[in-house]
Parts: sequence; C-alpha cells; structure tokens
Amino acid sequence: MKYLMSVIDDESTGYDEDGSGAVEAFNERIGAEGYLVFVGGLDSPATATVVDNRGDAAIFTDGPYLESKEHLGGLWIIEAQDLDVVLKLAAEASLVCNRKLEVRPFADE
Repeated sequence: MKYLMSVIDDESTGYDEDGSGAVEAFNERIGAEGYLVFVGGLDSPATATVVDNRGDAAIFTDGPYLESKEHLGGLWIIEAQDLDVVLKLAAEASLVCNRKLEVRPFADE
C-alpha cells in the first residue's frame, strides 16, 4: 500500500541546518530498503499559483490557496505492507527533517 508523508513546515528552521546530511542519508536508506517511491521538497508558499478553471475561463491567482502559519513543505510517498511500518518511518523522518509530518494512505488503488 502507498502512503503520503506530508512535511508540515512553518519556515522557522531550515532542513538539515547542521550539514550532517541526515535527510539525504534517510532517503538513501529507505530507497535501498524498497520503501521510497518519491521524495521532494517544495519552495515557499509565496511562489505558488492557484489555478481555477471551473467557470468560463481559467483564473490564475498568485500565492497559496490558504494563508496559514503552517504549510506543506515537502513529501515522501512510501510503499509498505502496513501502517505500523510507515509510522515508524515517519517518526524517523520527523526527527531527521525537524518537522511534524502527516501520514495518509492513498485511496484504494
């Protein structure tokens, strides 16, 4: 089953500020163990564009769709046999990236 691990960011600290490479090492390890499907970090919400094409014409709006102190800062897509494995990986990921994470399963595939 696939799971989304969303990084909840508040831009208070940078990733891996001490230069230890902890996030990269974690990503390499879970890739080698067969869990990693995709990983990526996102730029600031200030760089976002919202697209709404539900009406007569597409409307493009600068900035995030939602103003909040916290936002999506990045994500991992993990494939694992069950939620317990993913929660263990999420606890490690939270530690290495120094952020809260939200874990959600993908809808039935």
